[in-house]
Amino acid sequence: MMYVHDIWVNWFEGESIGYNVCAFHEWKKTDSIELMDQVPVIYANEQLFHYIENDLKDLPDELLQAVYKRAYIKKQHKRIPIDYAFVVTNGKEALVVDTASYKIPLRKSRLIPRQERLVLDLIKKRQPISVVPKCATKKRNERVQLMEAQAFIGLTRKERQLKHVLLLMVDQLEQSARLDELRYWITEWEPNRYKEIQNVQFKNGISWLTSQVKAGWSKKHEEFCRKMAKGQPFFERLIDMEEIKKNVLK
Repeated sequence: MMYVHDIWVNWFEGESIGYNVCAFHEWKKTDSIELMDQVPVIYANEQLFHYIENDLKDLPDELLQAVYKRAYIKKQHKRIPIDYAFVVTNGKEALVVDTASYKIPLRKSRLIPRQERLVLDLIKKRQPISVVPKCATKKRNERVQLMEAQAFIGLTRKERQLKHVLLLMVDQLEQSARLDELRYWITEWEPNRYKEIQNVQFKNGISWLTSQVKAGWSKKHEEFCRKMAKGQPFFERLIDMEEIKKNVLK
């Protein structure tokens, strides 16, 4: 078993898609950074790495058994074992995982660049394990597809978080199936097409609006996001949390 020591982690909990596990350059002063004393390293094939990075399904028993209580943290000068924690790499990038004693990759963190290079050097001249997860599947429902990585490529952490909120609200709009509400928001997005919008049907309208907000990110997107969130406490809170983090860093 390969190991790395004194690893800094910034846990992102419950993230089923890898782009929400932020790279080191996007870590914030408000994040809670922890130090792990020892962590085993798993060199995985692409399928297994993608499965761990982009899902929250059960990990293979073979993998869990291999890393059981082999990771440690230090508390008050005592080494405390962790049930299932490890670094997984595909030979190109690396991810730290802690199941919090469950069987799913509940907590995930990127590595700082120096430590990631150390992991990649460690697995050179070795072969990846070829464990195939029992639950591996390429099928995703439409709502998950809204969150796929291509809609977030090139965005900053703040932009990704705001866009995530915006797509959640558009998804909520689709679930409400209220044509009058949909026409209102399409008009807010494209006010110059008011007359045309009054004749749009729900299926075509929601498909068009979704494609519009998924494309890129701009000041228009941010303003539209804030308008949609107004009067919805849950979404307002998500946006306010991001603003608080931003102000703390100033």
